[in-house]
Amino acid sequence: MKVQITIGNQHFQATLAESAAARDLVAQLPVTIDMTDHGGVEKTGPLPSPLSLDGQPEGADPDVGDVGYYAPGNDLVLYNGDQSYYPGIVILGRSEGDAAQRIAERDGSITATVEVHGD
Repeated sequence: MKVQITIGNQHFQATLAESAAARDLVAQLPVTIDMTDHGGVEKTGPLPSPLSLDGQPEGADPDVGDVGYYAPGNDLVLYNGDQSYYPGIVILGRSEGDAAQRIAERDGSITATVEVHGD
């Protein structure tokens, strides 16, 4: 499943993995999220409802460009820097092209709209 992430006038695509968490995310779309910058490595913001953790490991070590979910905070996460393994992280999918770099160039908080690609 592909999603489109819009921040300002920039559009990014991401491909979601086949998982219960990713399916739960798609069921909530479209959604607009106010996201906070954390240390220049990730942007996080709360989702309307928690995502399923069925079949997920205890945590993950996300790569730059991953789209994730931080279960304890019910946050969608866009990884644009190096984050190490942390409990509660679920990898939902991966952004395409230079999305992570372009997100990293945006200082501070952002507002992102996530929708199914093609809608």
